[in-house]
Amino acid sequence: MNSDFLEAQRKLVPEMMDLMQQRYSALKFIDMSGPIGRRQLGQVAKLSEREARNVLEALRDAGLIRIEKEGASVTEEGRQMLSSLRTSMDDWSGRNTLARYLEQTIGIRKVIVVPGDSDVTSSVKAVIGKEAAEQFVTLIGDGQIVAVTGGSSVAAIPPFIGKFPEAERLRFIAARGGVGEDIGLQANVISALFAQACGATYSTFYYPETLSEEAHEVFRKEPAALEMMALYEKTDCVLHGIGDAKKMAAIRNSSDEELELLEQGKALGEAFGYYFDENGNVVYRLRTVGIKTEQLEHVPLLIAVAGGASKAAAILAYMASAPRQTILVTDEGAAAEMQRILRKNT
Repeated sequence: MNSDFLEAQRKLVPEMMDLMQQRYSALKFIDMSGPIGRRQLGQVAKLSEREARNVLEALRDAGLIRIEKEGASVTEEGRQMLSSLRTSMDDWSGRNTLARYLEQTIGIRKVIVVPGDSDVTSSVKAVIGKEAAEQFVTLIGDGQIVAVTGGSSVAAIPPFIGKFPEAERLRFIAARGGVGEDIGLQANVISALFAQACGATYSTFYYPETLSEEAHEVFRKEPAALEMMALYEKTDCVLHGIGDAKKMAAIRNSSDEELELLEQGKALGEAFGYYFDENGNVVYRLRTVGIKTEQLEHVPLLIAVAGGASKAAAILAYMASAPRQTILVTDEGAAAEMQRILRKNT
């Protein structure tokens, strides 16, 4: 089904395209979360109970899903349908056009826009994770050392990475040392989740974020820190999130002095412990041991994950100075808001 046919169908029978988009989106959610019940599907796909029931019955009758006691799950035919419709549906929805606009305007290797807004529907973050996982498995090639950051977006990737050829050669490491309050979203834990998912190895690195400048200088000369810094020089892939500067500062319980620096510098985005203004300038950096922005320039595969309209300004702040080989996986909410901001500023 080509995009011209879909466009003609949209004009001639617009209600059919709405129904097709609804069922396509529901099928994607079932593929990601199945087995899933009717009520849960309704919540994540924003369907009424009656709509969810009708969609499930239609997909079942078409042989695209099976419904059992545990819930609905996608059949092999359903997965093939998703694969064959993906490009056409992304074209028709405008997501591909939006992605190309951002690629050209921001100036990075690739932008992938998934349906939805993770600010509105939390399950969209899993869609971002699934897409990022596919990019990683497809493009890692002969890479061996993979650095990952913390955060919920990066944590959404491992569930969609299974064992693949020669995955055991990979070594996952934390892109930055540190331990915060939510240990489950820390880079050390997430690197272990990646390794477990694909049968690889991982290395942990803990750095107390409350160290004084003097203690920091001592710590960075420790064997563990020296080993990690040597690995950063040889990193083949980085998977990372992008944070809102103010929210990240709050999460880290930043001091009044740090908050004042961020305010004066008009910080909008954060990544790797660096805070960026709208032009991509670093206005503040955490005192820590981690991969440096200048090292990213030499990393062959960079995959950034972030979504939600509220993250748009933060993503643009980081992307203003991001390496050109970066692949950004985001959602419609963030992408549309980024487009609005970029057009407003031109």
